[in-house]
Amino acid sequence: MNVYGIWEIYKSEMARTFRTIGQSLASPVLSTSLYFIVFGSAIGSRMVEIDGIPYAAFIVPGLVMLSLLSESISNAAFGIHMPRFTGTIYELFAAPLSAFELVIAFVGAATTKSLLLGLIILLTARLFVDFEIEHPLWMLAFLLLTSLSFSMFGFIIGIWADGFEKLNIIPMMVITPLTFLGGTFYSIKMLPEFWQTVTLFNPVVYLISGFRWAFYGHADVAVEISLVMIFVFMLLCAAAIAWIFKTGYKLKS
Repeated sequence: MNVYGIWEIYKSEMARTFRTIGQSLASPVLSTSLYFIVFGSAIGSRMVEIDGIPYAAFIVPGLVMLSLLSESISNAAFGIHMPRFTGTIYELFAAPLSAFELVIAFVGAATTKSLLLGLIILLTARLFVDFEIEHPLWMLAFLLLTSLSFSMFGFIIGIWADGFEKLNIIPMMVITPLTFLGGTFYSIKMLPEFWQTVTLFNPVVYLISGFRWAFYGHADVAVEISLVMIFVFMLLCAAAIAWIFKTGYKLKS
């Protein structure tokens, strides 16, 4: 394995993050802080507890996931799309790097950025609300698995997109609505039975539910199912990436 080549690409991607720290870190943290102020402080002070958890604390895992999903996709998508846009991707193909090593470098950098962002948002949340993490190791595991799987998904979007405007279509038009409807601000048990069943077809429900379980030991669906859903999604993304490099989809033209 070309560790040096992987490290150089990884280092370059991380350097780009710190050159644009306002967009990469400050902007999502500020947006999440506004959610805490509006929903946690203003609305939360007028709402009862959910599953014995104060409302302001209840929404913390959902808000972390809201930022984590969109940023994981955006970081990975932009990372691979820029070399395609500038034409330097052909230099990467000419380098002594396998497709697997390229994916490790780009997806690894995007995953690192997302993990860093998730931890910063958690620290920011402590400024607005007191909360405890009942299963800290599982919390970190959910952060890592979610960041990794959605960074792989973002890598696919970065190759699929023909222009910069397409990079935000999936995060803004699909992922964000699914996250809002996936139990970010409420428990799906609060919905009528019919809508509870419908909501279970939303894959983001399992991510938020499992992540919330790591904090408070309460979940809308079994944590085992949440883990299975994450691994299934990760395997589907890995299969799609393997197919892209095997067929040269949007890479050879």
